[in-house]
Amino acid sequence: VLAGPEGSDRPERFVPMTNAARSPTFYQFDSMEQFRLDKELKGAGEEQVVIYHSHTATEAYPSRTDISLAQEPGAHYVLVSTRHPEEIELRSYRIVDGEVTEEPVEVVESYLFSHTGADDVPDRP
Repeated sequence: VLAGPEGSDRPERFVPMTNAARSPTFYQFDSMEQFRLDKELKGAGEEQVVIYHSHTATEAYPSRTDISLAQEPGAHYVLVSTRHPEEIELRSYRIVDGEVTEEPVEVVESYLFSHTGADDVPDRP
């Protein structure tokens, strides 16, 4: 999850979540972890701006399960397909009341290397 100030539509903070399903082909947030996250975000004046996961064997399009689990109408649901390792597919959607709407994705350079400093060269471990 990427969280940000409520109403800003700006992701500012990465919040790792556990895949309670412990599956390479299905994900589901742990309900207690989700409850704690919701409480933490509300207390901090934040919300879930981006909810993302990968599809390892299918296209980057929400599955029926993804659609049924989508509970944040203001969030961007980002899917990354790794089914073709040489060609990674990234797509973003809004999912509201079961209706899926794709939205454009643009990589913005100011975010691309924001964690590395002013030289715009990724840090190496």
